[in-house]
Amino acid sequence: MTNALFKAPNSYNEPIHSYAPGTNERFLLKAELERQYATGIEVPLIIGGKEVRTGKTQKMVCPHEHQHVLGHYHEAGESEIRMAIETSLKAKKAWENTPWEDRAAIFHKIASLISDRYRFTLNAATMLNQSKSAYQAEIDSACETADFFRYNVAFMEQIYENQPHSTLNTWNRVHYRALEGFVFAVTPFNFTAIAANLPTAPALMGNTVLWKPASTSVLSNYHLMRIYQEAGLPDGVINFIPGRGSLMSRIILDHPSFAGLHFTGSTGVFNSMWKTVGENLSRFVIYPRLIGETGGKDYIFVHESADLKAAAAAIVRAAFEYQGQKCSACSRVYAPQSQWGELKDLILGMVAEIQVGDVRDFRNFMNAVIDEAAFDGTMRYIEAARQAPQAQIIAGGHGDKSKGYFIEPTVILTTDPHFITMEEEIFAPVLTIYVYPDDLLQETLATLDKTSPYALTGAIFARDRYIINQLTDALADSAGNFYINDKCTGAVVGQQPFGGARASGTNDKAGSFLNLIRWTSPRTIKETFVPPQSIGYPFMEEA
Repeated sequence: MTNALFKAPNSYNEPIHSYAPGTNERFLLKAELERQYATGIEVPLIIGGKEVRTGKTQKMVCPHEHQHVLGHYHEAGESEIRMAIETSLKAKKAWENTPWEDRAAIFHKIASLISDRYRFTLNAATMLNQSKSAYQAEIDSACETADFFRYNVAFMEQIYENQPHSTLNTWNRVHYRALEGFVFAVTPFNFTAIAANLPTAPALMGNTVLWKPASTSVLSNYHLMRIYQEAGLPDGVINFIPGRGSLMSRIILDHPSFAGLHFTGSTGVFNSMWKTVGENLSRFVIYPRLIGETGGKDYIFVHESADLKAAAAAIVRAAFEYQGQKCSACSRVYAPQSQWGELKDLILGMVAEIQVGDVRDFRNFMNAVIDEAAFDGTMRYIEAARQAPQAQIIAGGHGDKSKGYFIEPTVILTTDPHFITMEEEIFAPVLTIYVYPDDLLQETLATLDKTSPYALTGAIFARDRYIINQLTDALADSAGNFYINDKCTGAVVGQQPFGGARASGTNDKAGSFLNLIRWTSPRTIKETFVPPQSIGYPFMEEA
């Protein structure tokens, strides 16, 4: 053991490659796309560092070309799930007792491998299996993913450095233990970075983890797992177990050593898992930590004083980048009646520029929604708007799933601020706009705040500083991430900690110490150097 107070390497945000014509990164990414497109891959489970093949496999396909199979992955059954639990528990003591600087070194190495050797591997896998454009993959699977690993080490240092005051002849300190048991990480399809952060944030703090990736993003997630192994993450710290969520929940949420859930997904699924945990409380060694980021019905509110060009660009980007499949995507807009004519022309002009198609054609701004269920569900919402007297489709409104799950960027204008597409999460390229009377500003703000059960992201556009302050105050509880004169997407690790409240989750802020500290169980230690040797106190003495 080295006797020194170490300082981890400085954290920074990974620079974003442009992939502009003529750049080397464009050439390398296109080559990797073609390689992965033409090369089928078999993805096993990884339990205790060993590959496990169950024989029960599922296809990995391109959503934009759903007949093209990228490979197959093995599904975990009951025996593999139980094996993963026991493996994680066996690995726990050695990992928890590993010095923090050794854990830090592993995760900094992961970040370096991602930003260098495996950048195009992860980006191409994310593009092909999750149907992301080159830029959307770059900011996600390369940059944000590396950012999480670097900044989480800094947040770990911040937590460990937070120590209590000591007095004369005493030394007070806090030991940030790992949780007593294992953590279950359930990750979504839409961000490779979230799939990276959910299992590794608890692991960094000394916990061992069972990781269930989304069935529609197994390819990029498997590459992440292999990178962790290459970086030296000990066997059994993270166990990679693709499979059916219902089966896993039944087994994992019933185990006495279940200690925590790190979840991103639908509000309904999280509520169901929370209920199951509540029903099983008497079985657990500890009260499990439940950390979840769930749904959103995110908004942009435009004031009459706004820069309309900036507002229109933010609306279109936030609504239609990655086909609206971001938890933070803008799906409802409140536009002032006095400026609606100009704002409408700007929005529709930008939407008309959007091309939809294969991720390998870099001219496409949008690609496909993730699967057939997402396509069919979205088209039902669009058809409901088409039939409703209080709604009008002013752009898009069509879809075609014959080759890929393609839906046009769709803009709905409604006269009802409580129309279904203003209230329910769709998770697709569908934007609904409500035009409000300028003289009903306060009433419209109140409507906005109470329309949706969610409170994830929101943005306002205004030039008037008094108005900015007024809107910020009125909408204080409506969004965990709030933007002034910017789009409501694009939170950056180390800059805007991410998470929302209400039905959007527990607001434990991924990308900050607030999330990491939830994966610790603090123990306060008081050491007295000169303890009393009698039971008497001065007040007991006779005057």
